[in-house]
Formats: sequence, structure tokens, C-alpha cells
Amino acid sequence: MSQSSHTIRKLSSSFGIEISGIDLSKDISAMDQMVIRELWAKHQLLLFRGQSLREEDLVRTSRYIGDLEIHIRREYLSDENPEILLVSNIKKDGRSVGILSDTEVGWHYDQIYLPRPAVGSMLMAVKLPSSGGQTSFADMTAAFEALPDEIKSKINGTKAVQSYEAFNAQFSVTTNKTQKKLSPDIEQPLVRTHPISGRKALYICPGMTTQIVGMDAHESAEMLDYLFDFSVRPKFVYTHNWQMGDVLLWDNASTMHRREPFDGNDERLMKRTPIFPPEDLAVPF
Repeated sequence: MSQSSHTIRKLSSSFGIEISGIDLSKDISAMDQMVIRELWAKHQLLLFRGQSLREEDLVRTSRYIGDLEIHIRREYLSDENPEILLVSNIKKDGRSVGILSDTEVGWHYDQIYLPRPAVGSMLMAVKLPSSGGQTSFADMTAAFEALPDEIKSKINGTKAVQSYEAFNAQFSVTTNKTQKKLSPDIEQPLVRTHPISGRKALYICPGMTTQIVGMDAHESAEMLDYLFDFSVRPKFVYTHNWQMGDVLLWDNASTMHRREPFDGNDERLMKRTPIFPPEDLAVPF
């Protein structure tokens, strides 16, 4: 993938690009892998259209960014490639094959509730509904940089409680006892320094952030409401309308995302990989 073999188109004024001329089903050189990593770190969201990938291709491409996590929701993992989490409303033999069904999924960061949160995620479309199911992304770096200085000063150095159970109560299904032990509530920095770019981003999300440590309940709720509303202003948000063959790779250290609902009579199947940060950058705060 030399500079002459691909083209780039901006997805929004703030962040995100579409890259054309790359076939992710094929092995690419170490140099090309480096280019993908650099574009991902710079633009935060990469769209590859017209792809035809096997699960093995998705896993291999995801590893250009880092090691892959095995999600705690093991009942929704691919049988052949457990690095892949199935996101689907499809039922087989009366059982859901994937997580998150057909309803709205609110703003969240993937794996924000883990001690070593995912630094990236890759998602490919396998089956799409006739309408709905769009995925929106919020640029939390641009949102942080645009905050008033007095707000930045107040939140820098603070921590917030992240709860996977809070997310499940709103948008998913509850975890079992073993999974709960693997995902207890955790305190994370409210402002995260990116392990690669060094830029700061808001590291909170309405789906999982429940409390700012060191603030009383009223002050915490007031500040979180302000930050949530501020970070999803239209100038910080890109909404993706899926097409078959689409693959998205996003920076999970600086963008949160959400999904629109869709008609449950339609089937939707997506395959996702969560990507760890490099081991030497595993505590990027």
C-alpha cells in the first residue's frame, strides 16, 4: 500500500477517513501495516469499503494494531475464532447468536470497565437490516480540547467510576456470576492520555460512567450531564450508514460510539474484535 495505491476521503470535519484501494483479505507488507497504524492514530476512525473478509482476515487485520482480547461474554464469541464477538439479533435454536439485539445501544466506550481497556475496535458488516442500525462516533479528543479552560482544570486528574452492569441494565443482558467477577466497577481517569498520540480525550460515556470520584452525587451528576451533552454536539459526531462490505476500525481510546435501533424482523450480524494497547503502553494515563 504505497502512497500512490490508495486514496483518502474525509468522513467529517473533525475526524475519520475512508481509505480506498486496500484489500484487507490479502496479506499486506510491514510498511503498509505501519501506514494503517499511523492513519488510525491520526484520524481515529478508518472506513474500508467493498471488503469481502473471512473471520481469519478480520483477526489478522486487527492484529496490525495490537493483541486481541477474548471478550468476557463468551456465549457470544465465534466458535472458530474466539477473538471475534458476534453482535446480532439473530436467534438459532431459540438462542441469540450475538449480543445487543435490535434496540438502541447508547453512547459507550468498549471495555472501559477493564483494567487494561481496549485501545481499538474493528467491526465488519455481515448481514444488514433494510434500514436503521447506523453507528455514530463522537470525537472525544476534539470535545476535550474545546472545553472551557475552567472545566478542563476541574476534571484533569480526576477519576470516574465505570460500570459494565450499568450498561447491561440499560442496553444489554445481565452477566452471569463468573462474568461479574471479571468486570467489577472500576475507577478510570476522566481524561485519558492517548498511549500513541499523546493527545488527551474525555474518557467517560453515558452508558457506563456512574460517578466522578471526589464529588458529591449532585455535583457529579451535574458535571457528567454537562460533559455528556457537550461531547455529542453535532460538530464532534460522525454517523455511519452501513453498506455490505464495510469494515470500520476505530480508536477506542478517544472515540465513543452508539447504535440506532432497527426493525427486529430484519436480521443484522456484525463481527467485532477488541484490540489491546501494546503491552509497554498498557496503562496509558
